Amino acid sequence: MSETTTPNPTAASPQTGPVPTPPPRQGFIRSSIVYSALTLVSRFMGAARDLVISARVGASLTPAADALNTALAFPNLFRRIFAEGAFSSAFLPAYARDLTQKGEGEADRMAADALAFIAACTIVLTIVCQLAMPWLMMLINPGYVGDEAKYKLAVLLTQITMPYLPCMAIAALLSGVLNAHGRFIMSAAAPTMWNAAMLIAVIPQHDATATATAASWATLAAGVLQAGALWWGCWKTGARIGLRPPRLTPEIAKVLKLTIPGTIAQGATTLNIFISQILASHTPGARSWLVVADRFYQLPISLVGVAIGVALLPRLSQAIAADDTADAQASMDQALIFSMALALPAGVALFAMPYYLVDGLWTRGAFTHQDAAMTAGALFYYGLGVPAFVLNRVLQPAFFARQDTRSPMRFGLISVAVNIVLGVALYQVMGVAGIAAATALASWLSTAQMAMTLARRGHYLPSAAAWGRLIRVGLASAVMGALLAAASHYRPIIEAPLAGFHFGGFHAKEIAIIGVSLVGGGLYPVLLFAFGGLTLTEIRAALRRRPGAKAVDLPIGD
Repeated sequence: MSETTTPNPTAASPQTGPVPTPPPRQGFIRSSIVYSALTLVSRFMGAARDLVISARVGASLTPAADALNTALAFPNLFRRIFAEGAFSSAFLPAYARDLTQKGEGEADRMAADALAFIAACTIVLTIVCQLAMPWLMMLINPGYVGDEAKYKLAVLLTQITMPYLPCMAIAALLSGVLNAHGRFIMSAAAPTMWNAAMLIAVIPQHDATATATAASWATLAAGVLQAGALWWGCWKTGARIGLRPPRLTPEIAKVLKLTIPGTIAQGATTLNIFISQILASHTPGARSWLVVADRFYQLPISLVGVAIGVALLPRLSQAIAADDTADAQASMDQALIFSMALALPAGVALFAMPYYLVDGLWTRGAFTHQDAAMTAGALFYYGLGVPAFVLNRVLQPAFFARQDTRSPMRFGLISVAVNIVLGVALYQVMGVAGIAAATALASWLSTAQMAMTLARRGHYLPSAAAWGRLIRVGLASAVMGALLAAASHYRPIIEAPLAGFHFGGFHAKEIAIIGVSLVGGGLYPVLLFAFGGLTLTEIRAALRRRPGAKAVDLPIGD
């Protein structure tokens, strides 16, 4: 196979003049690992934040719990739609194309126009939502109307957090600029500012309402800090994204034409989760149960799906622009295998021992054993959906890199419609667990639609070697899951020797579940290598920094 040549920056085209040198193709698996490592730091901080908040406000005992989770649902929605790929996935290919074909100056001018336009639109939307929030709350949380204290507090806290929207839109665009330049550290580290700000704000609080109010103000402050930090990061990289009045240029109109369906497409899973929380507003505490479950299953989505999707898109865009089909195929195979090698065992662990995880880590203070049981019922079905949540993030770049945002949008809208119908139906039969089951089924439907469409168009079909690896990953995950299920069943026996022992804030149940999780996490790589899901050679190849290396340099074979 011939290597892709790098254009000579001094060469000239008779029609266009000097040909700009495109940025080197980065090893996307290594970039994914860097992104995941920083995301893991943020998630640990987020877990600490949520543990502090849930101990102060509980789930079903105070109105502050559901009110705060409603207010935080908007920032989470914006962060996942804008920062974790949906907006960036639509903007980044256009910016990367200009960076490759027209040079950095033209690309930066396009980015500045896009920034001015999206900032103006989100500021107007924020103002409208602020003014209409009392009526919007009746629409998105009809179950709150009968509880005046919860309703009023939810309106106030959501008005405080709403300005996070323009901050996150700006941060997402700037993250796309950095990612196109092969810089992932700053965009991956930005969420830690939110968690740090909230911890600083809530730790001194003791009253439930005061805790909720402090957390909301901290969210707003974190949004400003994130946008400012990413702007500085772009400047240090050499990208000059200046301030200018908003204008709808033909190029921005073309980007927006791709952005809107792309945002809907990649935000489908997030919208499904948001809809689930709306349905849950009719049961006191249900919204908080779903938020705690969210903390568990969002971890593999962020660490695996988002990280690989963010790093894969610029690599795939460059391969397709260079008409390098072999590199595009190998990149997708690698992304599929590595994502499932990490996501499948995570999903298996969640449905193998959901109550053990929630009760062992979360039950304390105002968060009761009943809260843990209800949360675990939802977490079981979310665990079944984890592979689909991650696969959606991995398959969407294959469409976005070809500037096809309409097909994923269509699949996403079908998924949302199915989720609404199933969510309402299953909620009547299964309660809160039915809402989670509907979300998981809708995500699997979206995954199936994307996979079949890519295969039918000849854009991507996993190779025979990739299918073999996926089967081996599945076997390793199944064995690990059986052992974790046994540990959950024999929980009293495991915790008995630890009775009465405590270390800091950790007692028998916390120490036991952490120990079981560490044993399972340590055993899985052994099983993975034993079954042949991955090899040490592939891991070392993925970790090496080789900016010019091609995806096919990472062997995928038997």
